[in-house]
Amino acid sequence: MVRISEFAVERWMDLYENDAKHNLAETCCASISLNDLLSLSNKKNLVDYSQKQVYGAIRGSEALRTNIANLYSQSVTAKDVLVTNGAIQANFLALYTNNGPGDHVICQYPTYQQLYSVPESFGAEVSLWRSNGEEGWRLDVEELKDLVRPDTKLIILNNPQNPTGAILRREELQAIVDIAREHDILIHSDEVYRPLFHSLNQGEEVPPSILEFGYEKVVSTGSLSKAFSLAGIRLGWIVSPNPDIIEACASARDYTLISVGQIDDGVAAHALSSPCVGNLLQRNIQLAKRNLDMLESFVDEFSWAVKWTRPLAGTTAFVKFVDREGRAINDVVFCQRLQETTGVLLVPGSQCFGDGVDFRGFVRVGYVPEHEVMVNGLQGVKKFMRDEYEKLPLA
Repeated sequence: MVRISEFAVERWMDLYENDAKHNLAETCCASISLNDLLSLSNKKNLVDYSQKQVYGAIRGSEALRTNIANLYSQSVTAKDVLVTNGAIQANFLALYTNNGPGDHVICQYPTYQQLYSVPESFGAEVSLWRSNGEEGWRLDVEELKDLVRPDTKLIILNNPQNPTGAILRREELQAIVDIAREHDILIHSDEVYRPLFHSLNQGEEVPPSILEFGYEKVVSTGSLSKAFSLAGIRLGWIVSPNPDIIEACASARDYTLISVGQIDDGVAAHALSSPCVGNLLQRNIQLAKRNLDMLESFVDEFSWAVKWTRPLAGTTAFVKFVDREGRAINDVVFCQRLQETTGVLLVPGSQCFGDGVDFRGFVRVGYVPEHEVMVNGLQGVKKFMRDEYEKLPLA
């Protein structure tokens, strides 16, 4: 029997999300309705209501796969795209297909637990490539070189990164590709928060996708859930310029999903078409900037207790809470008592992104809900900080 570690962050959300009054743990941009989606383009209908609801195109319609490919400049075409049931299935299928017992895998850390727990469940040995929180969650490429072994099969990235909002820039990605090419290693890059780059310096280049470096042994995964506000559509994708990788993933996918629903396919194709996709991203980038400025004001107001590196992209921030002597508080108790007293939901870092020792005092904040949710949620946190915070136990 295959055994896999409990998915801590998803378990936490399952336990607490339904009772939250102010959800600041959500990682998706504020969701939109189908009517909202129609308002972002000049079309009158999202789908053809006369269409018979057969299985449809197994790998995703040509229109949808073309629109997905267009997200990645000129580096891929529709034939390089495989549509899945969300990015969570995209990651699972690609990891299932591309590693197994006896393989060695290197995974960026901290990150979404799926990216290292799934390879472990398939029998791979996983080494964590740890980013430095004291240096803005920077990754050291020299450390990556030291982690590579003769049996290293896969390097796993998350760019932009969940939970920190950090990014890998072109020069860092190029260095990673160079190492992978030298040792014939596959790169799997979860790019589900791309292209939500909202806080780069003026004139700074938007980091390219891993697909744009001319290296064939790469996989990128993405979805409509995060940057595109359509988590309920449950639609994601695997993209690779390597036809062998796409064919292998498609073969494994046959056992889990015949096709996504035609309605979902049609809605997704509409969302990623022009001008809709541009209008949707503009809306979400503006919302992210506005809400992130509010979060930064909160951090400044309680600077004695709250430490962070401001995120550059995505929808999440990894924030550390300490006492007046700089010691980490118990982040699990903090999140539990915060919700009990104010209804605000956050995610504890030590439980959901570490092993109970890593990331003590850290919480993940999802800062791109509806603006009103952000306002009310931060008001609740401020009240807790004034009334209850200094009663919390240390980590």
